[in-house]
Amino acid sequence: MQAIAFCARVICSINYWLGKSFSWLSLGIVAVCFTVVVQRYVFAVSYVWMQDLYIWLNGAMFTGVAGFALMRDDHVRVDIFYRPASIKRKAAIDLIGVVLFLLPFSWVVYTYSMPFVQRSWGYYESSANVGGMPGLFILKTFIIGFAALLALQGLAMAIRSVLVLGGRPDLVPARIQYPVPEMTDAQREI
Repeated sequence: MQAIAFCARVICSINYWLGKSFSWLSLGIVAVCFTVVVQRYVFAVSYVWMQDLYIWLNGAMFTGVAGFALMRDDHVRVDIFYRPASIKRKAAIDLIGVVLFLLPFSWVVYTYSMPFVQRSWGYYESSANVGGMPGLFILKTFIIGFAALLALQGLAMAIRSVLVLGGRPDLVPARIQYPVPEMTDAQREI
C-alpha cells in the first residue's frame, strides 16, 4: 500500500508543478491579447502571428493544466448524489468513474490524435494563416500530453479510491484527499 501511495504522490506532484507552471500562460495570453487589441485599434497595425500566439497559448495552457484541474477537483461535476455521500461511497464512485469513463476517454483521445500529431510532425506543420506562426506541430503534441496527464491523474484518483476502500485513508496524498464539507451549526449540535 505504501508503494501505490508513493506512486499517487509522484503523479500528483507532476500534475501540481505542471499545472502551476502552465497557469502562468494565462498572464501571457492577456498580455498578447491586450497588445493585439491596442495595435489594431490605436495604431491600425495587425500581425497574424500575434493573433495565432494568444490562441496557441490558450490551447497549450488548457491542455497542460487538465490533470492539475482534475487533481484539484475543479472539473464540472453534477454532484446531486456525490456531495452528500460518505468518503467510502465517493471512493467507490470515483473508482468506477475512472475505470469506466476517464481512462477509456484518455485512451480514445490518445489513439485518435496520435496519427494526427505524427502527420503534423511529418511536415512540420505551421499556421494555415499567411504570416502566421510556425510550429503548429508542437502545439498539436499537447493533445497527447493532455491525454497522458489526465490518465495519470485518473490513475492517482483510482489509487486514492483503493486506499480509502482498503481502509488506509491515512496514506492518501494530501493533494488528492476528499474534501471534508464544512459543518453547519445545526450539524455541530447533533
